[in-house]
Amino acid sequence: MFTGIIETVGRVISVHNSGGNKQFRVDSAIGCSLKPDQSVAHNGVCLTVEEVEGNVHRVTAIEETLQKTNLGTWKPGEKINLERCLTPGSRLDGHIVQGHVDTTAVCIEKKAFNGSLEFRFRFPEKFAPLIIEKGSVCVNGISLTAFNVGTDTFSVAIIPYTFEHTNMQFLEKGSDVNVEFDMVGKYVVRGMENTRN
Repeated sequence: MFTGIIETVGRVISVHNSGGNKQFRVDSAIGCSLKPDQSVAHNGVCLTVEEVEGNVHRVTAIEETLQKTNLGTWKPGEKINLERCLTPGSRLDGHIVQGHVDTTAVCIEKKAFNGSLEFRFRFPEKFAPLIIEKGSVCVNGISLTAFNVGTDTFSVAIIPYTFEHTNMQFLEKGSDVNVEFDMVGKYVVRGMENTRN
């Protein structure tokens, strides 16, 4: 379980294919504090730490994960958002994030305002029931508030601090991002579907 508050930006230093899976070695400021078997969100994707050497940790993404996220496009040098999982007594500064990405979205617009930035994303329309105006959405592991929500688009506003301390600073029009919709909304939608059947 995560909060969507990014701790640091790591750098992918190697990618290794292993059957239908991919292994990633990631260098980061929190790498030396990680231990095997820990869960860490990588651009919002919960992956298990398998090995730690100095500031570098290794994780594996299975084929299912590669199909639903943007991890399959990662190359050495890729900058990714990292967050360790919640511990008992942690403050929930963002919203409840599982690290189970629902889909990817593409950045269709990036606009700078006086003191902030606005990004607009397009996502598969079948996920429209899972996002609402002023609701929580997780983009590349970042807890954000959605607005200007359409049937297949939404916008988010980024304050300078978030821009400078996450990989949002590297996003451009056409960039793919991982999206996890609010868990509470998923249960509500599922419950309504079950009552209709």
